[in-house]
Amino acid sequence: MREALFIKKNKDRWLKNQQHPSDDPDEMAAEFTQLVDDLAYAKTFYPAGKVTHFINSQAAGIYLSIYKNRKEESNRLVTFWKYDLPLTIRKHHRVVLFSFIFFLVFFAIGFFVSQKDDGVARSIFGDDYVDLTQENIAKGNPFGIYEHGNGFLSWMSLMIHNIRVSMLMFVSGIFCGIPSLYMCAQNAVMLGSFDQFFTAKGFGIDFWLVVFVHGTLEITALIVAAAAGIVLGKSFLFPGTIRRIDSFKQGAKDGVKIMIGLMPVFALAAFFEGFITRLYNNISWLTTGIFGLSVLFVIWYFIIWPIRLSKKLSVPLNEEDV
Repeated sequence: MREALFIKKNKDRWLKNQQHPSDDPDEMAAEFTQLVDDLAYAKTFYPAGKVTHFINSQAAGIYLSIYKNRKEESNRLVTFWKYDLPLTIRKHHRVVLFSFIFFLVFFAIGFFVSQKDDGVARSIFGDDYVDLTQENIAKGNPFGIYEHGNGFLSWMSLMIHNIRVSMLMFVSGIFCGIPSLYMCAQNAVMLGSFDQFFTAKGFGIDFWLVVFVHGTLEITALIVAAAAGIVLGKSFLFPGTIRRIDSFKQGAKDGVKIMIGLMPVFALAAFFEGFITRLYNNISWLTTGIFGLSVLFVIWYFIIWPIRLSKKLSVPLNEEDV
């Protein structure tokens, strides 16, 4: 049988399995058995064809689902963090990359605009914040602002604030993703202006070593939250070859999965800001170490691991590739 005829004969069933996977264990087992048969046939007659990779990825996905359903409830969280979330992030890596580049552009804008106009920092952070920071710089403690307040209360308030902002970034993405990009740009300009404020005082490197003790996780999570909002808007605007409502449901599902995955990241970032960043003077080796480990974690979990995992399991192709 020619490959095109083989695809035409089975395409509807494959797409149904991909777009509307069954939750019934018996149906999943039957689908898996059919896919194994299809895979054996495809490997025999079309070993280098795209359809072979597609079937293999579907079979791997169903196998993973069956494996998950057999585990204890406690292990479902492990499966989510180890497989589900990284694969979802990998699926939307291009959107995450776009969100990251967009953030960098507006970070640069905030930095250079603040460089030309000293009043920008005051308009963003307020006179009291700027004046207090200048006093701290004069005392030789430029980041003393992080030493004020109760650590626990700071942790809780910062976590709630960042989660609220991120959820707003995601949900508002339904409006073509524009509000998500706008809020992403706002945060980028603020960070760029903040960086320039300290760089102008000769603390450019210290800014990254201190502020990004918590900022590495916080800013990464905000960028990914903006990407989740874009995914939501994109799924409705550009449904591809499937029904718009089905595309939107899938985009919403992926976006919610990403947002759930970001909650512990925001919580940890707020914990670092409330309890760890303030130690930059007394235990600098600890704050520097956490900064380095945070960078390694972000690179590994959001970039390297999703790519390695998708290659290992063979990520499903889009339906238009079949």
